Amino acid sequence: MRKIVIVGGVAGGMSAATRLRRLDATASIVVLERSSYVSYANCGLPYFVGGVISQQSDLLLQTPASLHARFELDVRVMNEVISIDRGAKKVFVRDLEAEHDYELEYDALILSPGAQPVVPPIPGIECALTLRTVEDVERIVTAVNAAPKCAVVIGGGFIGVETAENLAHRGIPTTIIEAMDQVLAPLDPEMAIPVANEIRRNGVDLRLGVSVAAIRDGGVELSDGSMVAAEMVILAIGVRPDVTLARDAGLEIGPRGGIHVDEMNRTSDPAIYAVGDAAEKSDALDGESALVPLANIANRHGRVAADHIMGRPVRSVPTIGTAIVKVFDLAIATTGWNEKRLKAAGRPFQIIHTHPGSHAGYYPGAETMALKLIMDPTTGSILGAQGVGRDGVDKRIDVIATAIRVGVTAPELADLELAYAPPFGSAKDPVNMLGYIAENLLSALTENAQWSDVAGLCASGYKIIDVRSAGEFAAGAILGAVNIPVDEIRTRFTEISAPNVLVTCQVGQRGHTATMFLREQGINAVNLDGGYQTWSHSPAYVPDVKLDEARPTTEMEHAGV
Repeated sequence: MRKIVIVGGVAGGMSAATRLRRLDATASIVVLERSSYVSYANCGLPYFVGGVISQQSDLLLQTPASLHARFELDVRVMNEVISIDRGAKKVFVRDLEAEHDYELEYDALILSPGAQPVVPPIPGIECALTLRTVEDVERIVTAVNAAPKCAVVIGGGFIGVETAENLAHRGIPTTIIEAMDQVLAPLDPEMAIPVANEIRRNGVDLRLGVSVAAIRDGGVELSDGSMVAAEMVILAIGVRPDVTLARDAGLEIGPRGGIHVDEMNRTSDPAIYAVGDAAEKSDALDGESALVPLANIANRHGRVAADHIMGRPVRSVPTIGTAIVKVFDLAIATTGWNEKRLKAAGRPFQIIHTHPGSHAGYYPGAETMALKLIMDPTTGSILGAQGVGRDGVDKRIDVIATAIRVGVTAPELADLELAYAPPFGSAKDPVNMLGYIAENLLSALTENAQWSDVAGLCASGYKIIDVRSAGEFAAGAILGAVNIPVDEIRTRFTEISAPNVLVTCQVGQRGHTATMFLREQGINAVNLDGGYQTWSHSPAYVPDVKLDEARPTTEMEHAGV
């Protein structure tokens, strides 16, 4: 009888355990979990804090008893593996409740210890609460139920913004402290600014570009010397792989600080596998090691390890890092690499920004979203995408993530046959539109410029021609722009004396039409990608002092490319 020991439950460990049982009805499968809960929805923990999920039992997917009844798994909670004897193929275990130690032999060992919260060495940090396990959320809910007058969340990443949102839902005045100059690091800055606006619009005090120096009684001291009142502090600045057990056993640790594994999730010891947040993954775009603490990848890798142990063929599972988060009324999703990472790697890229509607504009309830697609400027390979909006973001990013996985190029997005009816999409879906634009750019039919290029182009002599309506122009425009509405461009283009012009409209569509016409007239015209909408949500945005500082509402444009 094959003996398999799994260290750690939740996504990776339990996926491996249940798959193993389905493949082998007689194997001895022991799951050792150091906490009190072995199978729970850790992604739902912030929503239990906010009361969106009202019953803690809804977070608990399985118990040791239910897992034994259905799968005959030997699941032992409050049992911590303290060491591994690789030569003897044994693990040494401490029963935390009974307070005694014992050992288990294994033929195959799967490590799924997860990740640990990053805890910086600052004064008073021991007073902060973390949100990683069910025990953590129990402590936070107890603190919330005590009705604190104010709270601070340290960290503006996914868990940080979700936690702040749910504290706000409970009526607790909350401040987010983020050392970076933006929230949600996977986003590029022009995509993150609308998220910051949404956070502030919902009453959360957001402090960017400042770190926590110390946690004091009644407040948090910041690196700029200011104090923020807080009766509760939650630490959410990130996680790091828990590799203590693996390192002590002499297993290879990878370059990103996680357990090194091969395509079958085997460690440097062929009898030991590692899955989940503790294991390094292979990045699909460059093949390098990556840390991607996402539940779907942990589940997939648990299955891969189980299949390999049982002698089944397995497929390599590189990661593209697809993720989504809800921030009040916004959905924010990403896949692949962002612009910042591509620049750091010195890799060439081409960017497309669009602001389409979630479905046909003539059907009630359409919401505007912002999409950013990044592609290789030569091959058109899709390198990454980001989306922010109130509706429809998830399915667009999922389509693009699938396209990356199967090798569909950016222009080929135009060829995808996607489900359409007015309540659900447009005849030219936002994903199709990205493909049309990509085709225009790669074929050199047109040329675009990014929000970050505006200052440089103006300094080199480019004149800005704004082709929106006079009313839109009056509501807000790039300083120095001249307004010639697109419907007048054919009769008024002779007013343009400059040989080089940057054309802008609201979201880029009318700008494309004007740019094409001006280029035919011998004017070197470049279209501002994403138009005024993208520029006005970027770090380059400076309100025109003669105009209302309120940013315009987005106009949805539906003309063809």
